[in-house]
Amino acid sequence: MRICLLTSDPGHPVLAATAALLAPHHRVESLDPDGGDAPPAELLGPGPLADVYLLKSHTPRGLALARHLEERGAPVVNSAAATAFCQDRTGMAELAHRSGLPFADTRTAATIAELPDPDHPLVIKSRHSRRGDLVARVDDAAGLRALADQWPDEPVVAQPYLAGTGWDQKIWVVAGQVFCARRRSELAEPAAEPADGGAFGPRELPADRAELARRVGEVFGLDVYGVDLLDGRAEPVIVDINAFPGIRGQAGAPEALAALALRVARQGGGHRLPAQRDADRDTAGR
Repeated sequence: MRICLLTSDPGHPVLAATAALLAPHHRVESLDPDGGDAPPAELLGPGPLADVYLLKSHTPRGLALARHLEERGAPVVNSAAATAFCQDRTGMAELAHRSGLPFADTRTAATIAELPDPDHPLVIKSRHSRRGDLVARVDDAAGLRALADQWPDEPVVAQPYLAGTGWDQKIWVVAGQVFCARRRSELAEPAAEPADGGAFGPRELPADRAELARRVGEVFGLDVYGVDLLDGRAEPVIVDINAFPGIRGQAGAPEALAALALRVARQGGGHRLPAQRDADRDTAGR
C-alpha cells in the first residue's frame, strides 16, 4: 500500500510513529500542502495517486488539496468537508446542538464590539479555528472592550465561562478507539493538581463519556479527532472538537492510526455518515 501524509510536519510524534509501523511493508510518503504556491494538480505531480491520504492539515491549501484528491477518487482521512466543518466554531456548535450533543452554549458575533456587556465571565474565541487564533476569558465590560481593541475585526463566538477544576479532559478517538488525558486549561487560574494525581486514561474514563466521544465522530463524520470536555463537572460539557489532533504520548494511538490507514486504503473510503452529509449541505450554503 502507498500511504501519504498531508502535513507540514511529518516528524510530529504520532505521524512519525505511525509511519515507522507502516514502513517495513508499505510505502509511506509526506506532502506539504503549504510547501509552495502550485495548485493542487501540480503539487501532486504525475503518476498514480496514493491508496490513502491522512489529512493532518487545517490550512486553506491543505483543505483545497484534500478536496482535489477526493474529486479524483482518492480516500482522505478525515474528509475535507469534515475537517473544514470543525474549523467553523459556529457551525460546530449548531450541528452539535441539533444532534443532541452537550455542547457549550455558543453565541456568534461579526466582531467583539457587537457582543453585549457581559454580566458573567465569558470565553471569547475566533469563529474560525486556526493557528494563533483568539481564545480568551473576559470577566466584565472593561475586559470585553479591551479585547475588542486588540481584535477589532475578528469574527468571534462567545461561550459562558464554566467553573471546573482548572483542567480539561482531552479525549481522542481513532477509528472508535478511545484515548484520553487531562491537560491544564489555558484559561484557568492557577490550581492544584487533581486530587487523583492526574491519572486519567481509558480505564478512568467513564463509559458514558467514551460513548459520547464516539457519538461525536458519528455526528461529524470523523475518523481521527479530539473532544474537549470540562473536568470536574457531573454532566459532560463539550467545549471544542478538533479534526486530527496531535494525540501525543498515547500508547497504542500510532498502531490504531496505522490500522485505520490500511483499512481505508483497502476499502477505498473513510467514515462518512448521514449527519455529515447534512453538515456538508449546511457548509455549502454558508
